[in-house]
Amino acid sequence: VQLQASGGGLVQAGGSLTLSCAAYGSIFSLDPMGWYRQAPGKQRELVATITSDGSTNYADSVKGRFTISRDNAKKTVYLQMNSLKPEDTAVYYCNAEYQGWGTVNSYNYWGQGTLVTVSS
Repeated sequence: VQLQASGGGLVQAGGSLTLSCAAYGSIFSLDPMGWYRQAPGKQRELVATITSDGSTNYADSVKGRFTISRDNAKKTVYLQMNSLKPEDTAVYYCNAEYQGWGTVNSYNYWGQGTLVTVSS
């Protein structure tokens, strides 16, 4: 399974960006899917997660500004980021708990990361 993230870039404070992460491979389920971020010199932290039935969870720092969504048919998770702040600058990683066909085992996968830079 591969998770391919895209959509990062440079944006001014107050601006918006949308990240996408598509999963490729033989997949029975991806539950949950989510986004994490890692700023320079800091540990990776949760941004938001979403289950297959649409239940969401957000870090307090992004509530009201970021929206996570997913398209199960496309095996893709999105992160709409509005009102961006310089402190949102980080490498954003998508994540998924993957289950293959014919097995009860699940495995955690990470995408390659996409850089978001917010200028003041």
